[in-house]
Amino acid sequence: MLGVAARHGLLSIEGYRLLTPMGDWQRWWTMGFPDLAGAEAWMQAEVAPPYGRYGYYEYELARGCMPSALDWLPQRAAPEPATNADPRVVPTLAVDRGTIVVIAFGGWTRGSDQVPAGTRGDGQRSQRLQAVAEEHGLLHGELFRLLGAGREGELAWLLEFPTLAGAEAWIEAEGMPAAASYQRRHFHLARRWAPDYFATWSL
Repeated sequence: MLGVAARHGLLSIEGYRLLTPMGDWQRWWTMGFPDLAGAEAWMQAEVAPPYGRYGYYEYELARGCMPSALDWLPQRAAPEPATNADPRVVPTLAVDRGTIVVIAFGGWTRGSDQVPAGTRGDGQRSQRLQAVAEEHGLLHGELFRLLGAGREGELAWLLEFPTLAGAEAWIEAEGMPAAASYQRRHFHLARRWAPDYFATWSL
């Protein structure tokens, strides 16, 4: 995997471990590459034998999606290069218990794009989410648009809060009318997986 990262210029890799595993699904990852060839090479390498036989993998291709209406979402600062960091030296890996992450999948319900924004409550929803972000100190927010549509929708959100209260408040705000009637949302709680180590993969 490090070979693929080096050859294809891995831009970023972030891992998240679910608080409650769902069957075989325990971790969720985002890997950023400058082109499709890098993403394809990563997927091929990860399922190659012998290691690939022992894992459980599902992939979605997506692009970062940050419309101007979401320019209030804070962005995590780029990691500082660690002195003499060698990703081939793997420490004991563990979650970062200092924050909590909401992973949300979803999108519009069928026909909602034909409903006026005022009727859908788009403005009120945005105000509620911004209020939650400010009150609970949202640390990082990211939105991805899938290339196609996944089982749980065409959008994926990542929201990182310092406390569980922030994550809970965000989920509650997303469930309020009228906007909730026009959207699908599936929420999962997670913690970042060994962020300091995986930062060395793309430095």
